[in-house]
Amino acid sequence: MSTVRHLLGLIRFSHTIFALPFALLSAVLAWQSEPFRILDLVGILLCMIFARSAAMAFNRITDRRIDAANPRTQNRHLPSGKLSLRTVVLFTLITSGGFVASTLLFLYREPSNPWPLMLSVPVLLFVLAYSLTKRFFALTHFWLGASLMLAPLAAWIAIRGLVELETPLLIGAGVFFWVAGFDMLYSCQDVEFDRQAKLFSVPAWIGVRATLRLAFVCHVLMLIAMFALGYVSPFLGMVYFVGLGILAVILLVQHWLVSPNDLSRVNAAFFWVNGLVSIGLFALVLLQVVVGV
Repeated sequence: MSTVRHLLGLIRFSHTIFALPFALLSAVLAWQSEPFRILDLVGILLCMIFARSAAMAFNRITDRRIDAANPRTQNRHLPSGKLSLRTVVLFTLITSGGFVASTLLFLYREPSNPWPLMLSVPVLLFVLAYSLTKRFFALTHFWLGASLMLAPLAAWIAIRGLVELETPLLIGAGVFFWVAGFDMLYSCQDVEFDRQAKLFSVPAWIGVRATLRLAFVCHVLMLIAMFALGYVSPFLGMVYFVGLGILAVILLVQHWLVSPNDLSRVNAAFFWVNGLVSIGLFALVLLQVVVGV
């Protein structure tokens, strides 16, 4: 049980709230044109959990020496010895296999959908590759955004296949800019360490002040994509737009919490505000399709 607890801590299981609600949001809209199947829901949940767990564990493996050298991260599970490298490697292999195996569920639905299985390995490799990007180029935050934007796309394809992709692409665009923006905010904590360690990040490249401005632009683009979704989707209406306006204010609060001279509230902005945004958007779509106004 101690190992399980440490593994859950290693992958920051609670942070699943950042991507999972967007996958479910996309699925709810897809189910408006397709019959709901419990097998689809189980498959989406398993794929999300396994893919994210594999990606986080792989990230901890590749960054273990970097984490050990960084005062902010030196108490993480591998540098501190709470978990062995062998255990985390095995966990990564098991969760990677679990992700691919979970896509088999979509072969047993009616009609059968082979796309999740066919795309599973390329998607997994793309998501895992994020952990290496900080060694090569500064726009690593946008690779993370692209990795998480695959969640709503994959959920839609699992239910409907490669048809009417405008809706999941708009959701994905929102996730792309939202994740890139908050990851840049989070990376401001390590700007000096990244420069010393010769790691690439936007804060190390252009400085904290310019990074905060770029993150703000990303979140404006995220809101534009989400408003566009409301106009494109025939299933969204007034409830969605009113709620989205409230979430826009919450995002502004996130940027008010963080300033170039005070990064002490980055964690609050990172977890609580982003958790509210992701869960809030899912709740809005769910409420909208139920109320229908």
